[in-house]
Amino acid sequence: MSPRLTGPYLMGIDFGTESCRVAIFDATGKPITFAATEYKTTHPRPGWAEQSPEDWWEALQASSQKALAKSGVPASSIAGISYDATTMTVVAMDTKGEALRPAIMWMDVRATEQAAKAETIDHWARLYNGNGTAPATAEWYPFKAAWLRQHERDTYDKAHRLVDAPDWITYKLTGEWSVNINSAALRMYYNRDQGGWPTEFYEHIGCGDVFDKLPENVVDLGKPVGELAVTPAQLLGLPPGIPVAQGSADAWAGQLGLGVTDPGKLALITGSSHVMSGQSAEPLHGKGFFGSYTDGVIPGQYTVEGGGVSTGSVLKWFKDNFASDIVELADKVGLNAYDLLNQKAREIPAGSDGLIINEYFQGNRTPYTDSKARGIMWGLSLHHGPAHVYKAIQEAVCYGVAQNLRTMNEAGFTVTEMVACGGSTKSRDWMQMHSDVTGVPITVTQVGDAVALGSAMMAAVGAEIYPDLGAAAKEMVHDLEQYTPNQERHEEYQFYLDAYCESYPALQELTHRVVDHEAAKD
Repeated sequence: MSPRLTGPYLMGIDFGTESCRVAIFDATGKPITFAATEYKTTHPRPGWAEQSPEDWWEALQASSQKALAKSGVPASSIAGISYDATTMTVVAMDTKGEALRPAIMWMDVRATEQAAKAETIDHWARLYNGNGTAPATAEWYPFKAAWLRQHERDTYDKAHRLVDAPDWITYKLTGEWSVNINSAALRMYYNRDQGGWPTEFYEHIGCGDVFDKLPENVVDLGKPVGELAVTPAQLLGLPPGIPVAQGSADAWAGQLGLGVTDPGKLALITGSSHVMSGQSAEPLHGKGFFGSYTDGVIPGQYTVEGGGVSTGSVLKWFKDNFASDIVELADKVGLNAYDLLNQKAREIPAGSDGLIINEYFQGNRTPYTDSKARGIMWGLSLHHGPAHVYKAIQEAVCYGVAQNLRTMNEAGFTVTEMVACGGSTKSRDWMQMHSDVTGVPITVTQVGDAVALGSAMMAAVGAEIYPDLGAAAKEMVHDLEQYTPNQERHEEYQFYLDAYCESYPALQELTHRVVDHEAAKD
């Protein structure tokens, strides 16, 4: 007979791009169960992406009920709730809390014209990275708000609230309104060191009146925002009155779930793309990275950010298009195709016999922030075969991480350890390569779903189980293993890393010319 589950337990809610996941953890960070419910994304026009908040709400109800049923945890033992969601997914809501239109998703880039206005204002420099080195992106809140005001004025005027998705969840669970500091600082240009909201900037891009639609309270992560209200409690299968803590954007819930709450560590969240995020005790500014963001994750600290747009997705591109024989063999013997590809890559020396690839197949996020960047492959000879290309892609992703570390280090941000999660951690060879190329130890933690754990950590702080997120990290995040760099191989890789770093600037102008030529055909 299994022991009775008494708790306390924490519920972490994760609204991703494809589904709503609900996870239940105990107070030590041990996962009890997970449940997910999918929803769909629509693309009404090229570059547009929308989802239904009603679909989100139904998915949350289903996932919560499934998680509770699977876990055997009594609903009365849930001591706290928090959440994360895709950021810059903008929701317009009326006075009754109902959505006025589908949410404009994070990946939606319809607001390109509005974003272009950002760099025409004199004090743009103080808003972002201290010196305006990174351009505005149409994905971010103020530009979507300005687009909505210009193109759907009736909806804009009717909107009682125009909020980011995490703040929609706050209202749905508690009936209270707040703006989470994570979205505000990292994607909405809010800066406590500079007095808060840059009102003149919002006026310049065409939505200076949007502050009437934003909640006044900007709340730090993990702080209580209210209690679970009666109606949502009934729908989720929980008792009312459970403390609800301020949630965040999904990537930074992942940073918390990796235990990156102090300067020196860097979260490496891998998958189709790589996200790199860490904390600094002082504000940092420089070319080639995003931030630093005041209080964006931990109060009194500054968050820096970098990453690659296409990383794991380039490996998948190779597998799907150039490794059909490997895929067929893997199916026959019951193995993962990537495992077979990794076996072949082990036979290739570091540097892939002089083959260099830039993995910018979908543009570059940092250090160039260049949507027109494209992949580059050079150094090919008749000696090279498919295994060389596969390994060179793996190396390219590692070079990209190393280049970002160099850029951050030049601004004074020194990384002594990376903590990784996501798809890349399934390959021991590739994780070791990340460490060898960068020269930095990489830790993998016990809970692979760091995003859900991060939300549970915020719930634990809101429920006063732990006093702050740093304390929660010490008790709820546990190391599994660490990869340490092979110094000889690290030194060998520096020649190829330098070649990688030099290749795109040498071809950037030509790459843009070709991209523009192809775009003109449409």
